Amino acid sequence: MTIIEKILARHAGKKTVKPGDIVDVEIDVRIARDFGGPNVVKNLVENGLEIDDPSKTFFTFDTNPTGSDQKYAANQHFCRQFAREKGIKVFDINVGIGTHTAIEEGLAIPGATLVSTDSHANIVGAVCAFGQGMGDQDIAAVWATGKAWFKVPPSAKLILKGERPKGITAKDIVLNLLHHFGANGLLGLAVEVQGEEVERLTLDERITIASMATEMGAIILLFEPNDEVMAYCEKRSGKKIEKITADPDAQYDQVFELDLSTFVPMVSRPGHPDDSVDITKIGKVKIDSAFIGSCTNGRIEDLRIAASILKGRKVAPGVVLKIVPSTDEVWQQMMEESLLKIFKEAGALVGNAGCAGCAAGQIGQNGPGEITISTGNRNFAGKQGKGEVYLASPAVVTASAISGYITTPDQLPERPVTFDELQATVFSYQAKGKPQIQKREAPTVVEGKVWIIEKDNIDTDMIFHNRYLTITQIEEMGQYTFDNLQGWEDFAQKAEKGDIIFTGKNFGAGSSRQQAVDCFKALGVQAILAESFGAIYERNAINAAMPVLTYDPQIIKQLDLKQRDKVRINFETGEIENLSNGKKAHINPFSDVQMAIYKRGGLLNKA
Repeated sequence: MTIIEKILARHAGKKTVKPGDIVDVEIDVRIARDFGGPNVVKNLVENGLEIDDPSKTFFTFDTNPTGSDQKYAANQHFCRQFAREKGIKVFDINVGIGTHTAIEEGLAIPGATLVSTDSHANIVGAVCAFGQGMGDQDIAAVWATGKAWFKVPPSAKLILKGERPKGITAKDIVLNLLHHFGANGLLGLAVEVQGEEVERLTLDERITIASMATEMGAIILLFEPNDEVMAYCEKRSGKKIEKITADPDAQYDQVFELDLSTFVPMVSRPGHPDDSVDITKIGKVKIDSAFIGSCTNGRIEDLRIAASILKGRKVAPGVVLKIVPSTDEVWQQMMEESLLKIFKEAGALVGNAGCAGCAAGQIGQNGPGEITISTGNRNFAGKQGKGEVYLASPAVVTASAISGYITTPDQLPERPVTFDELQATVFSYQAKGKPQIQKREAPTVVEGKVWIIEKDNIDTDMIFHNRYLTITQIEEMGQYTFDNLQGWEDFAQKAEKGDIIFTGKNFGAGSSRQQAVDCFKALGVQAILAESFGAIYERNAINAAMPVLTYDPQIIKQLDLKQRDKVRINFETGEIENLSNGKKAHINPFSDVQMAIYKRGGLLNKA
């Protein structure tokens, strides 16, 4: 078996598993954050469910560790009260990013399983653990039962050959991978990363690369632990750990080989992490702000790189540099090594440990027209504010903050570029009306008019923006559906109850937010058909009894399907008919698990 197959088999109590098997997996570490956590509790209470094992159950308050937003503060307090009653440990606002904390605390170790309301829970692949981001219903079910159903993913092998060029950081490596694979080149795969240079990667570097598996559509990037990682995990957990490796005769769906020696410093242009290019090809882009942090690059090695470049220098006039360590432990190291003094003397703002701007709850947001260069893992439109966000390594971000424009450390100018003039952009937001939710039955054959949205990689920020994440009532969600998807901002006003959506590849990429599913339920959308779905999104939809199905792109031509045609779909057989012209075709029907969950109205509903 491959690594992922071994982990899932052991936790499912089976000798072997193979791709496509659906198994119930015991979860070792069960996390809800301050975003998603209140809905997890709400699901448990409303369904009369108790906690399976409090010792394996945790809250992590990392999206807004300052409690600066009133709704976040209320949600955190709500979760603390529940935790006190149930004996659940809270890694509170002073601790840092939950997935990093799980590694530091020895909870996520080689061969373990972890789930979280964080879509980057697969970051624990850095220590060869299996992690998955999930929606609030999924997490509630895991908290109540200790298990989650998983479809065993196909495995792939990614071999990085050759030597790493001087100056190429872990962030550069993963941006090169994004350039090669795009947003869905590894869709649905559990990828084992191998190579001589890979064996030498530090834990911090592995975390950086593993953290962007989601941005390539992968289920997880897994690193076989080297001696350094094994020693670290054994020390942190206090356990003797068995090293987990793939069998010599393991079967892989695909094998990729890339030459590491050809990798160059990269920058992702605004809008899409996979729109990454050689930094020399973007020119001297003037920046307003710079950010170092996030679960991708908030480690001590990242901060050491930044400090080595900043020492004795100043941030360019008019540019704001924001630095947020990933955990409190990294914060302590930063102070002990006098990095904080360097940052403050250079003019940087240093925040308390957490997710920062990526979660819209702390340091790192930008305003309309603002150009930011960031070490984060996402730069979707609107993800970190109304400005534009470039992604790069800590070295490039630091050099850019000093120079006033995007550049590398070896190209620092004698004097920074300054602003000739400043322009302020003011925007306003007007809330839309609230739709009413109508309860409906669970028919296996449905009819409805279609919306054809011919776009790939529609991410969850386009579907349901993170500025609405504090909304917990489904009936309030529909009005915000697609209001961050260019060309479809008025979808909620045009949609009719019973509509059916056709769209492209990797629908629902990005965050684990359940609202990106529930907003369609609020509007009365009957089904979503896509060429493929983001892995977390598909789970969330199935568990919420929201019909999602996959189809071959030729189907639209076969049906001669046009905007607002009426179709009939059979979820059991996959038969689809365009009622406007009588043409028929077949799509992929529901699986047995999906049908069972759908018929009972959702994962948490009693059979």
